[in-house]
Amino acid sequence: MKTIAVIGVGYVGLVTGACLADLGNRVTCLDINEERIEKLKQGIMPIFEPGLEEVVRRNVAAGRLFFTTDYDEAINRPPAEMVFIAVGTPEGVDGEADLRYVRAVAERVAEVMDHPLIIINKSTVPVGTGDWVADIVRSRQPQPIPFAVVSNPEFLREGSAISDFMNPDRIVLGSLDREAAQKVAQLYLSLRAPIMITDLRTAEMIKYASNAFLATKISFINEIANICEALGADVKEVAAGMGYDKRIGRAFLDAGIGYGGSCFPKDVKALAHMANIQGKHPQLLEAVMQINADARRSIVAKVRNLIGNNSGTLRKLEGKVVGVLGLAFKPNTDDIRESPGIDIIRMLQADGATVRAYDPVAMENAARVLTNVTLCRDAYETAEGCDALVLATEWNEFKHLDLPRLKQVMRQPVIVDGRNIYEPAVMREHGFIYRGVGRGY
Repeated sequence: MKTIAVIGVGYVGLVTGACLADLGNRVTCLDINEERIEKLKQGIMPIFEPGLEEVVRRNVAAGRLFFTTDYDEAINRPPAEMVFIAVGTPEGVDGEADLRYVRAVAERVAEVMDHPLIIINKSTVPVGTGDWVADIVRSRQPQPIPFAVVSNPEFLREGSAISDFMNPDRIVLGSLDREAAQKVAQLYLSLRAPIMITDLRTAEMIKYASNAFLATKISFINEIANICEALGADVKEVAAGMGYDKRIGRAFLDAGIGYGGSCFPKDVKALAHMANIQGKHPQLLEAVMQINADARRSIVAKVRNLIGNNSGTLRKLEGKVVGVLGLAFKPNTDDIRESPGIDIIRMLQADGATVRAYDPVAMENAARVLTNVTLCRDAYETAEGCDALVLATEWNEFKHLDLPRLKQVMRQPVIVDGRNIYEPAVMREHGFIYRGVGRGY
């Protein structure tokens, strides 16, 4: 059993802390948000993540998982061997990663630590941050105490984070202190995953390169979808045919309204920023971002073409009612950061549309950022009186809707499917005017 502190109880920190406790370690999770910590002590999760509540409750009951707002308690009582930094690195004004929270944690750890530590960067941070954290800790220590910095990037997907932690494709560890990296590796041995130990900067780059490549696959298939629409081909069949090739693979080749969430948009921008400040020219990354933005605009253009006014006004959807199904950026999460559905709603409103919307779990979060949107109880209430319905998030409950009932409550039977979850022929049989993405009309 290791004694571990995890700083930050967002998606990464809470999942990491809970899973490390589930592997038999004593883990104290710290956050400066007192309300969030108090709720966790009461067993109330701050995020929606399948399976997380069960893991947290089990390890709290077993006396392996604790929550606090006190750095001294988390790090020194009892003495932690390792401290994970798992705070947010939001997008800065120029696309760079904002490291203010990482800095604050590094400074506080340095001030509080009273014994040797391994400080582990779990947050997604720019290449070179490990060296920077080491400099901060060294400069802020009241007296010199040995420590090592290890980069251990996370590869968790929201909606399947517990499974991803427990069944990783690989564990990446980077450090100038190989002995420290090997000690961190001991935490993961029971997972029986490949463990790669490298230097700090290479480990940090692996995270950015991985996310940028996956984002590129998504934008690539969306580019192909645009061409399929023009040439009469079906992108779903194209992706399936491509996916059989082992060199390509089927994952992340689902055409639609693009990527969102807290990682891909931020990380691609941050990597492009790093390249630019080094005098490089990240043309591919710039294209990936532009295609992703265009995918959302394309959905609104389809709505406009199907139900828009022809009066010559710039507000083509004035007087029209559009329903949006899905507000989370992906299924099985309540995260609305960089949500395509939220962006589409704002574009529809800018075009004059009245918008109704529904999501199975993200309604509370969406209500904080949306204005003048009617939030509904289910898909059918959302569709009432609508001139068009936009499918923005592929929740399972949307895949098996009662189509006759849906058509009956709509003013016009128009569906724009941003995730290609419906079959065009089936929708036409039920009397819908249907548009997917890259389906070759």
